[in-house]
Amino acid sequence: DDYGHGTHVAGIIGAVGNNGVGITGVAWNVKIMALKFMGADGLGYTSGAIEALEYVMMMKALGVNVKVTSNSWGSDSYSIALYNAIKIAGDNGILFVAAAGNEGYDADYRYPLFPAAYDLPSIISVAAYNVTGELTDWSNYGFQSVDLAAPGEDILSTVPGNQYESWSGTS
Repeated sequence: DDYGHGTHVAGIIGAVGNNGVGITGVAWNVKIMALKFMGADGLGYTSGAIEALEYVMMMKALGVNVKVTSNSWGSDSYSIALYNAIKIAGDNGILFVAAAGNEGYDADYRYPLFPAAYDLPSIISVAAYNVTGELTDWSNYGFQSVDLAAPGEDILSTVPGNQYESWSGTS
């Protein structure tokens, strides 16, 4: 985890609560399968994302109870291969949660962010709202391409080195 982003998101999802330590995630008993296809420079290839989904599908076929993937990445490029990989995962009961993006755009009309903007029933695209319940000014939004909003501003969670920091984003 080169920048701590994955660790931060993992803490939001699964940090164990009611133990007097750190923060509490939303699903204390979850098991997390960390998959990385982006390099230390923050860049990756669509083929890497597809390979990660194929690995998830293989693990599910081997009996691992995979229900959801959390996808905090995006591109302005449409890929039919990635669309098909997400569709196949969805057809096999795997929900694909995607960050709507942090550019403040209406993703229906200006700069859709993929995979969040793919029109598939298995994708949940998530925007971010602030402490007052309003959409943040930097969160992407869109009637068609964004499904819901969740707290996303100044969220305290885990980071590498047994530390905690507040970060913001649609992840």
